Amino acid sequence: MCRSAVLYDGELDGKTRRFGTSGFLYQSNKLMYDLDSNSLWHALTGEPVIGKLAYSGLHLNLLPVTTTTWAEWREAHPDTKVLSLETGFRRAYEHHSDPQSAYYEYFNDPAVMFPVFEHDARLRDKDQVLAVRFDGEARAYLLDALAKSPVLNDVVAGREIVIVTERLSRAARPYERSGHRFTAGASSREALDEQGRVWRVEEDAIVEPVSGERLARLPSHTAYWFGWRAFYPETSLFTGN
Repeated sequence: MCRSAVLYDGELDGKTRRFGTSGFLYQSNKLMYDLDSNSLWHALTGEPVIGKLAYSGLHLNLLPVTTTTWAEWREAHPDTKVLSLETGFRRAYEHHSDPQSAYYEYFNDPAVMFPVFEHDARLRDKDQVLAVRFDGEARAYLLDALAKSPVLNDVVAGREIVIVTERLSRAARPYERSGHRFTAGASSREALDEQGRVWRVEEDAIVEPVSGERLARLPSHTAYWFGWRAFYPETSLFTGN
């Protein structure tokens, strides 16, 4: 419902945890459960909130994930594997206009399915944002604005970051920048630093090929504005204005 594909490290406290979908929602976002304790966890925070592990201080470590088009991903990663639409279940994952989406109508309707308890007029409810959080500070970037600023230098919680965005798919990837300041290169897979050196934009890092310097990819994901705002009401926001 929040259009948020979030990636977590499943290893926690030296133990690999497996999760399932509970069928419950909170603020239109999935509550998942771990198979060991049956505790319910917020999918957008990675924390257990109901059950044996609730308020235990445990939280899953967020990892980077990219939301992009299949064509764009395949061009960059031609040997990748893809999940089949032939699931063996009755649920149809095909639509005549969008064969990859079971929620085609919902994604293309400005209305939400369930009530939003507190609207934030800075954006429309279902505007899509890139969401980051470091050291307790949350920040959202309107994807439409990032597409117009394909290389964006910023600071979040004192951490210097650079976000590189594909203009067409609006796939946005944040990286460390460690004092560098970047501008757009000749393609979306390149960025220029303050000395004019060309860096390669890769999935796990941006790399200066001569020196071998690498700046790591940072955790992030996309979400509808209303979903992110519900869990992080103090979030700051970049709209390009």
